[in-house]
Amino acid sequence: MSVLICGSMAYDTIMVFPSRFKEHILPEQIHILNVSFLVPEMRREFGGCAGNIAYALKMLGGEPEIMAAMGQDAAPYLRRLRDLGISTRHILQLEESFTAQAFITTDLDDNQITAFHPGAMMRSHQNHVRDARGVTLGIVAPDGLEGMLQHARGFAAAGIPFVFDPGQGLPILSGEDLLECIDLADYCTVNDYEARLICDKTGLSMSALAERLKALIVTLGGEGADIHTEGRVLHVPCAPARIVADPTGCGDAFRGGLLYGLSQGWSLERAVRLAATMGSIKIEHRGAQTYTPTLGDIAARYAAVYGERPW
Repeated sequence: MSVLICGSMAYDTIMVFPSRFKEHILPEQIHILNVSFLVPEMRREFGGCAGNIAYALKMLGGEPEIMAAMGQDAAPYLRRLRDLGISTRHILQLEESFTAQAFITTDLDDNQITAFHPGAMMRSHQNHVRDARGVTLGIVAPDGLEGMLQHARGFAAAGIPFVFDPGQGLPILSGEDLLECIDLADYCTVNDYEARLICDKTGLSMSALAERLKALIVTLGGEGADIHTEGRVLHVPCAPARIVADPTGCGDAFRGGLLYGLSQGWSLERAVRLAATMGSIKIEHRGAQTYTPTLGDIAARYAAVYGERPW
């Protein structure tokens, strides 16, 4: 059963600042902010929400198909996806653009400052959900504005259940856009800050938003996740990480686990437990697509936290 993952594909340049941003930014001088961070450690990774989610889903044995737009520099990424056995047939390559690029600086408190060039992502609407075949589940992850709206409408028109994951796309989505996508979606997953921002933009409470969905899933970092569904809130405890190496891509790993559980017909609680497990494994590794757990590793982590094996 294929899962269609609509979202950004990007190269991530990740830099580590060996101090804390708060020690170098003077609040009283914020109106003339001019700071430079020395970052002796830097690496370039494969990223983008769609790529990261597809990677996590593939690690679980799922069948992701990516729908995205990339640029003239896409060849190394496309080759990697094919090597992983991930379909690239719905990735549009635009020779006049660059693939989206994220420049991420992380400090010792795991705070992040990100600069993002969207590049080809802004033409993701040139792809259409109707062109995908054999898809049983989808996700609309952060992407170009037109692409996110069009893909949400495309899933709904095709009768394909999907997860709405606005994430980093929230600044470009209006309250009306958010409500349209939420009303079309079956599930929505956000972190706690994003949930509050959606409430502010739409003027609706968390419970009112949840009423428009099968489930609203809100991640709470180290506190786990809440599932708002059918007028109640189910809490899923965090799956603790052994070390915290890099938070980049943890939310996408979570979504890969969630999609796997949903695609297998699992209960929401079981699916979110797997999602939390994937996030826990990912955070122990630097980079969004560098962790390589076996299914046995994933099952053992899940069982150690939740007292039962996932499969």
